Amino acid sequence: MIKIRDFFQSNKFATISSWLVGLVFIFSGFVKGVDPLGFAYKIEDYFIAFGQSWANDLALILAISLCTIEFTIGMALLLKAKTRLTSWVLLIVMLFFTVLTFNDALYSPVPDCGCFGDALKLTNWQTFYKNIVLMIFTVIVFYNRNRFKSYFSGKVQNRWYFLFVVGFVSFSMYNYRHLPLIDFTIWKEGKQITSDQPIENKVYVKYVNTNTQEEKEFLSPDYPWNDSAWMKEWQFVGQRIVSLGTEIDHSLFIEDESGNEFTSEILLASKMFVIVIPEIQVVKDEQLQKILQFTKDLHITDCQMVIITGSLANEIENLKKITGNQLDIYFADETVLKTIVRSNPGIILFNDGRLIKKWHFNDFPSISEIPDLSKVLN
Repeated sequence: MIKIRDFFQSNKFATISSWLVGLVFIFSGFVKGVDPLGFAYKIEDYFIAFGQSWANDLALILAISLCTIEFTIGMALLLKAKTRLTSWVLLIVMLFFTVLTFNDALYSPVPDCGCFGDALKLTNWQTFYKNIVLMIFTVIVFYNRNRFKSYFSGKVQNRWYFLFVVGFVSFSMYNYRHLPLIDFTIWKEGKQITSDQPIENKVYVKYVNTNTQEEKEFLSPDYPWNDSAWMKEWQFVGQRIVSLGTEIDHSLFIEDESGNEFTSEILLASKMFVIVIPEIQVVKDEQLQKILQFTKDLHITDCQMVIITGSLANEIENLKKITGNQLDIYFADETVLKTIVRSNPGIILFNDGRLIKKWHFNDFPSISEIPDLSKVLN
């Protein structure tokens, strides 16, 4: 019978373990590094769940750092570079995430840990079980850390480490400053995002009394939205949607300031440019001016344009002033808008229920750069 110690010291099994863990870490790091803003949103969910919202500004830096560490560990394991250092970092990372995902499985502070980004969704328990299996292979790698023979000299190994870190940080920053090179969300370019059936939902809106902090929920539009005295005392704080029938394959619900739904009118429209602004509070005036210029340029075409924001109605006064009320402004859930386009603000082109094209703010097209619509929209 093979002893447990002999099993753990098996060169072949140790090598297989390092390859397996390395490939998982490369995949995990890549799918998050290609969408660092999406991973940052997930980290913000953790901060909020643990009552540490003050740290939200650190989410992006932490997101890029974590996925870089994962990718570097994976590549180092495959190439057997700096195996002692890599094994220690691997063990620490796995211990941390195993404890974290066990807490997620027990208490569900967030519904999805985001360990594989939007590329692969796992439940909290599935994620914990995955980490338990990986921990077994991690222990084997750590136990044999002094026995791995590198393919390269010490100087070459240091260069590899440097290239992994610098290269992957640059890769993640590119995807942050533009749209992700690979879109793992359901809002991919070219995707038909509507159903042939009419959308049927029940929308419940929640308001809080600004004086007493009392909260009330109403079935929209059965609440006194047209009572100016009531609206002065009550502030909109959120909404939830209950599906009653066949629905678009996502959770986007678009409404105007009075609570009237316009989801179908916008998504099913022809040649509809949608400016998406999840958080108007962080948009700079020069960005708003760029939106206004794009609006003026688009007037010479037969396209339509609207703005959809995740902010509250009382937070968009500056936006109205800059656009001069030339554009219709609608409202949707901030989280959904952040999923639609990883840019604040961003632009989406819809045509008859199909998502044609998305643009990051840094890549807003000029009128001369907009493709020939007769070709793109057919």
